[in-house]
Amino acid sequence: MSEKTMGEKLQEQLLDTPKNGYDRIDDATQAAIQEFSEGYKAFLDNGKTEGEVVEYTIAMLKEHGYEEYQLGKKYGPGDKLYLNNRGKALAFVTMGTKPLSEGVKMVASHIDSPRIDMKPHPLYEDTQTAFFKTHYYGGLRKYQWVVMPLALHGVVVKKDGTQVKIHIGDDEGDPVFVINDLLPHLAQQQSQRTLAEGIKGEELNIVVGGCPFKDDKVSQRVKLAIAKILFDKYSIVESDFVTAEITAVPAFGARDVGFDRSFVGGYGQDDRVCAYTSLIAALESPNPTYTTVTVFADREEIGSCGNTGMKSAYLKHFLADLAAPYGIPVRNILDSSECLSSDVAAAVDPTFPDVTEKYNSAYMNYGVSIEKYTGSRGKSGTSEASAVFFAKLRKLFDDAGVVWQTGELGKVDQGGGGTVAVYLAEENMDVIDVGVPVWSMHAPFEVTSKLDIYMAYRAYVTFLNMKD
Repeated sequence: MSEKTMGEKLQEQLLDTPKNGYDRIDDATQAAIQEFSEGYKAFLDNGKTEGEVVEYTIAMLKEHGYEEYQLGKKYGPGDKLYLNNRGKALAFVTMGTKPLSEGVKMVASHIDSPRIDMKPHPLYEDTQTAFFKTHYYGGLRKYQWVVMPLALHGVVVKKDGTQVKIHIGDDEGDPVFVINDLLPHLAQQQSQRTLAEGIKGEELNIVVGGCPFKDDKVSQRVKLAIAKILFDKYSIVESDFVTAEITAVPAFGARDVGFDRSFVGGYGQDDRVCAYTSLIAALESPNPTYTTVTVFADREEIGSCGNTGMKSAYLKHFLADLAAPYGIPVRNILDSSECLSSDVAAAVDPTFPDVTEKYNSAYMNYGVSIEKYTGSRGKSGTSEASAVFFAKLRKLFDDAGVVWQTGELGKVDQGGGGTVAVYLAEENMDVIDVGVPVWSMHAPFEVTSKLDIYMAYRAYVTFLNMKD
């Protein structure tokens, strides 16, 4: 091999030349990446709503020795506990050897995803067909949700407080549901609409039945027949829908994508990909130096509002209660804490190159993406991490062999978006976004890289096990 030229040496020393992550790992790591993705796909399939994610996660936590938090109890190093907030949000903790006054290492993701919710009075009949009226949730592109099989998930709370779970459309042999679209032969006027208005919100009506009840003395016989099926199967009546939380989600599971199986495709990867990787990182950090706090927040897709969203005081109150037996004010914990806001990044899609700036965007297979700021246009709505904190993570991840990259959410004036980071930074913590790049974000079938998923896990487990 010929000796490197001066230019080659300077290029290697001075310039940053990103490399595909697969060129930076060995065969053993590549095998570990494939194995890791199997548990992740199971997590996606068992958690299509935030309530299902909480239920599935608590079962895993209990298997690893976590117990439900007891108010007033003084916990010691190695103790593992969790707080379930209304079945929609979750925080779990492993106590460290350092005192809480020196802060915690927190990883915070969100577990809600764009979906189609039922209205309070959903069931109606038109032209002897029964439908559900819906109200979409989050920043979805409405045209992507038509003419595809849908499942119904959720819970109906009856007047006496009885809760009835709804889960139909996923299992083999289940019926599925669908939102119709026009045939192209009659879509001339619809085709003149903008893409955003191609399907309007009030057109997201779900087909639920078409066989009339056999009694000519009654009206709305198809609606009545569907109501009877619901009563026979779930013991619910139409008025129970008012106190129900039922949502339509894609009726298919997560799958490998590509001949080489290098990608995962599935619903809800924003942001359950970061939830799963942070969960496994926490489970594999049983003896941390600093107390670790892993947060699964709700409502991020609609602004983090509500009592299960990150704007809620529940997390701060939980930390205050945790510290109270030690006589430590919660602000002393927060002031010394560091947090990874684990939310997904927008990956460059070469089919649509105009919306991203190629020198400062995340790429598939280049590792977990660290984003110093999010927001839109003039960095509106972002917290922006300090260079000091970023440098600390840079060295930490490099020393641990974590494959990482940096990115922004598109070109400066193209649009933008935010994460839970800003609400955590308001509590005076150091916060930065660290997450997995995604193609087709907010679509019913999002795509992620298995390598990037694994490197997110590696980043989180490295962070949670920091010594100083």
